Amino acid sequence: MSTEDNTGKSRIDKWLWAARFFKTRSLAATAVECGKVLANGARVKPAKLLAAGDTLTIRLGPYQYVIELLALSGKRGPAAEAQKLYRETEESRMRREALAIELKAQPEPSAHEGRPTKRDRREMERLKSGVW
Repeated sequence: MSTEDNTGKSRIDKWLWAARFFKTRSLAATAVECGKVLANGARVKPAKLLAAGDTLTIRLGPYQYVIELLALSGKRGPAAEAQKLYRETEESRMRREALAIELKAQPEPSAHEGRPTKRDRREMERLKSGVW
């Protein structure tokens, strides 16, 4: 059974899995149902058929990809082949790189969790009372 029918179309969840945006097909289907994947600017269902030339907007964590489909595939292959299935827009790539730089520049969250030590508590009390 072929995942691509004779009209040259493929299901969106299968394509996202084959293009290696998601590790499993069920994760891809869930993302489509939750609205994290838009096809040609509209929310779709996992069974939506895609054709070459369609535009997808994919949100993965803080990053957003805007891609154009170049080819269809229902089989998951090596990463090098998966990258040949789509082309990311230049604007999307620039926004993702800028966001990555911005996220790296942010300070790391505090590694200290739980109750403050006696020393920490005394320092906080000194700061609050203004006796420093």
